[in-house]
Amino acid sequence: MLGSSASGKSALALEIAECINAEIFSLDSLGIYRQINIASAKPKQHELARIKHYGINELDITEHNNAIIFKTLLENAIQKTSKKTLLITGGSSFYLKSIIEGLSPMPQINDEQKQKLQDFIKTQKDPHQFLSEIDPLYSLAIKPNDSYRIHKALEIFFSTQTPPSLYFKNNPKIPFSYPIKLYSIAIPKEALRENIKIRSAKMIQEGIIEEIACLIQKYPRDSQPFKAIGPKECISYLDGNISIKALEEEICIHTNQLAKRQSTFNRTQFQNISHLSPKEIFNAICQNTR
Repeated sequence: MLGSSASGKSALALEIAECINAEIFSLDSLGIYRQINIASAKPKQHELARIKHYGINELDITEHNNAIIFKTLLENAIQKTSKKTLLITGGSSFYLKSIIEGLSPMPQINDEQKQKLQDFIKTQKDPHQFLSEIDPLYSLAIKPNDSYRIHKALEIFFSTQTPPSLYFKNNPKIPFSYPIKLYSIAIPKEALRENIKIRSAKMIQEGIIEEIACLIQKYPRDSQPFKAIGPKECISYLDGNISIKALEEEICIHTNQLAKRQSTFNRTQFQNISHLSPKEIFNAICQNTR
């Protein structure tokens, strides 16, 4: 069950799970991190106690999340819930699309190899340019500022001595072996904008600023979750670059922009997906599962 940020996915998933005695897999790029609670709008402890959740509190803040990690967690969750329905819910539609279409197995590198790669990248003024020299074709598919994908491509090259494009040709995608029925929450734009406004104010009231202030004292500022909407605006506020009013406004603006991108992606990138209201999704799943 997909949907834009603040479209009510988590609440609807809980209602459906209680209706059909299901469990929930969270496909959320912030909820997967321990200690990112308010910024991720993570389900509360009493909600997690009511319904078993997977994909939440799985990574440390310094770790990267990616489609392969979500795929592994999802497959484990499916195996554990073989006698129950597993509801997949979240806003990270790109990861779900990658999982459904299939992922190539990635080469494994140890910590020492990773450190050598990081040291090498630091010596490069333009890692993207280096990638374009070893694999011109593959570099065209990666933006110069997409440091994560550049690093993964260089990991492939240095660990296999193979250009990424050739590596993926020799290691084709493995299709996902479980069927997934896709739903996307359809919500009027004005209602969604109001939900985003309310949620942004609620995050500040609940202490998102204090949460991020504490975390950036413990973890590097370039950690992946600190680049997400919510944390990045809080860091700007804590650095004295914006006012508290501007903080709330920027979270609203950026979340609305994200919601628009999510809606477009869900509408254009999936086949056989049903775009329904929350009530219609509730009825469709509960009636078909009983």
